[in-house]
Amino acid sequence: MKKQAWGVEQKKLLKESFEFLFSVDLIEAIFESGVMYKVESGEIIMDVGDSIENTPLLINGAVKVLREDDDGDELLLYFLERGDTCAMTMSCCMGKSKSKIRAVAESDSTLVMIPVEKMSQWILHFDDWRAFVFESYSTRMSELLTSIDSLAFMNMHDRVYKYLRERVMVSKDSELNVTHQEVANDLHTSRVVISRILKSLEKEGRIALHRNRLEVLEW
Repeated sequence: MKKQAWGVEQKKLLKESFEFLFSVDLIEAIFESGVMYKVESGEIIMDVGDSIENTPLLINGAVKVLREDDDGDELLLYFLERGDTCAMTMSCCMGKSKSKIRAVAESDSTLVMIPVEKMSQWILHFDDWRAFVFESYSTRMSELLTSIDSLAFMNMHDRVYKYLRERVMVSKDSELNVTHQEVANDLHTSRVVISRILKSLEKEGRIALHRNRLEVLEW
């Protein structure tokens, strides 16, 4: 991650992303205490077992949040978009525990890291920050329930198509630079299974396959 100075453009970027949620006083507090970073697509922002000293606010781009099992296999939990934060990171921050998730930049992104000590203070002093934290918990809980429903009730064919649509909606681009192995890793299955399903989706006219990328035709 590359640290960014708070210049005019950086402050404008933050205001554009959060002025509909945060008061002028809270935005000023973020300028004073937050640190802005640029992250490249594929870069790990936070890993399982990391000590959490900050929680991220996503200014632009997209981040995927994954869980890892004892064998090192990953499972996609949800995506973060502009204006989001990671409720699981907040939870670890508040409990002063280590990270239970891996956060990876889905695309080139800009984020602001808020020091953990500020979170408790702001919850007490800023009504809009408190509402933002509670809403973030609610949103992420709904997404986790959706993920559980997908695992429990959807077949792999439908899960793959749902996953591709979500990535398109997050990236705002119908073309995805993604390998079959990456899809397999995110959905906790094998590359062979994913390749077969992608071929099936192509025959159905839902996607178009290219080398190391694909296009979602229906979303």
